[in-house]
Amino acid sequence: MTNNTKKLSLLFAGFLLFTGLVSAQPDRWQQAAKYEMDIDFDVKTHQFTGKQTLEYTNNSPDQLDRVFYHLYFNAFQPNSMMDMRSRTIADPDSRVGSRISKLGPKEIGYHHILSLTQDGKPVKYEVVGTILEVELDHPIEPNSSSVFVMEFESQVPEQIRRSGRNNAEGVDYSMAQWYPKMCEYDYQGWHANPYIGREFHGIWGDFDVTIHIDKEYVVAATGYLQEPEKIGFGYAGGTDVKHKGKKVSWQFIAPNVHDFVWAADPDYTHETLERPDGLTLHFFYIKTDNNADAWSQLPNIMTNAFDFINKRYGQYAYRQYSFIQGGDGGMEYPMATLITGERGLNSLVGVSVHELMHSWYQMMLGTNESLYAWMDEGFTSFASSEVTNHLREQGLLPGNSRENPHVGTVRGFAQFTQTGLEEPLSTHSDHFVTNTAYGRAAYTKGAVFLVQMNYILGDETFRKAMLDYFNTWKFKHPNANDFIRIMEKNSGLELDWFKEYFVNTTHTIDYGVKSVSEEGQKTKVELQKVGVMPMPLDVRVTYADGTEEYFNIALRMMRGNKPAEMADAKYSNLVDWPWTHPEYSFELPVSIDKISKIEIDPSGRMADVDLSNNVWEGN
Repeated sequence: MTNNTKKLSLLFAGFLLFTGLVSAQPDRWQQAAKYEMDIDFDVKTHQFTGKQTLEYTNNSPDQLDRVFYHLYFNAFQPNSMMDMRSRTIADPDSRVGSRISKLGPKEIGYHHILSLTQDGKPVKYEVVGTILEVELDHPIEPNSSSVFVMEFESQVPEQIRRSGRNNAEGVDYSMAQWYPKMCEYDYQGWHANPYIGREFHGIWGDFDVTIHIDKEYVVAATGYLQEPEKIGFGYAGGTDVKHKGKKVSWQFIAPNVHDFVWAADPDYTHETLERPDGLTLHFFYIKTDNNADAWSQLPNIMTNAFDFINKRYGQYAYRQYSFIQGGDGGMEYPMATLITGERGLNSLVGVSVHELMHSWYQMMLGTNESLYAWMDEGFTSFASSEVTNHLREQGLLPGNSRENPHVGTVRGFAQFTQTGLEEPLSTHSDHFVTNTAYGRAAYTKGAVFLVQMNYILGDETFRKAMLDYFNTWKFKHPNANDFIRIMEKNSGLELDWFKEYFVNTTHTIDYGVKSVSEEGQKTKVELQKVGVMPMPLDVRVTYADGTEEYFNIALRMMRGNKPAEMADAKYSNLVDWPWTHPEYSFELPVSIDKISKIEIDPSGRMADVDLSNNVWEGN
């Protein structure tokens, strides 16, 4: 065992103890990977050569006769699937458009595979667009491993989408999706999706990456930098050792991550903040007159955000996180994000919070984004709204906080459902008809999914369930059923109906107060279900004397009610509403003149598409 391997093993052993991976978890096997990569980078040609040793462990019950690698850089070539998709979709991403089709030989991206062996024996392989198809020399049996050794050379494309060189803000290299990466194989089989610029799914792996690059460059990356003093990389910022006429070697070790990103520029300012809990925050940016003030405030704001996030959504599992200027907007990776940095404070914090929250719903939970983008992007958007709202409450961001920071998201989604563009959340990320439909599904409806769950379960139960979901499924690649089961176990309610409607259909929610009439000394309230999707209802009755009373009407198929959410208000559960019945009525034991208002969903959480029929007001 080499010294580096010993270091990696010790790091990973500590990581297991820290994250609780050794405790009981749901029984779902995970493939495993150990990458060692040595990269020699030429900044004059924007090319690099690499040697990759990959120990791949098959923990599945299946014999594997083939394996597949992602070759993401091959997407940045004229007539690639990513290029053609961008040029034919109705609403292309403006960052891509037709730019790939115009790239010349020195501007494209590529991976050329020079050799590949399995356990020392050459294997047959074929490059098919962004996928390398490999026919194994011998099968990988269940509970066994193979070692693949690959030599390759690559060219970094012009920065167009996420990865590339010379981005719009002058960052030299944004190295995302930059290496041949083994595709994921899980209980649903291989996930060798051609890359068109959408989402990802990866194997939990240990990375040991060494990058040889010209001495002028500062490198930011996933993982823990080894022996920084040898290259003069001080945690106070920058490099301070001269390496005249030669390259320097940056070695990073990253345990139990499913990807590895890095960026490099000679003009990076590097700042750090070390938290009392042992987490170090790194900030890499090119300082300008326009961005210096915002970046100077970012460390204090983000450490405050970490305190709130760890408490509300679960404990961050690593001991480093880096905010790195680069890329084309904001994109999440393990232990790091690439973000454009010429921003004002609100924008810089907003993108930083959003990409950081991906560390919970993608980097530690690892949902298959291609199939369930909404479980990452949507959950991240939901949490991001709450984090930025908290920062406003703390006075760290300008603007007023809100009692419900999700109202705008819910109303925006309700309006979008009326456009005719909506597609079900069950649509594969690559196959949405429009980018608009994908964005609204993944980001907006995914966030609204959690708002609806909060409404159905009640806030206290929902918060406990969200923590339970994270702690139960971290590092396990959960799916939609796994999430629903956690919600059911915490609430005691049956919730499969909600998933079937909200994920698999585009049916909408619309309830209304049909009529309010006096019957003797009582008042009859008639409600109606106008939309197709059923939901439980909260109804608030405000009496003429100003007092309020709340009623909860569960769906019969829920098999229970949520608990009262306000301890100081009168609260009653009414008879369940069968989803087959379009109308429902109940009586209030007072005359109609004593009622001021009857309102469906006073909290504004339910994604009702028509609020005009939600309120009845007395004379």
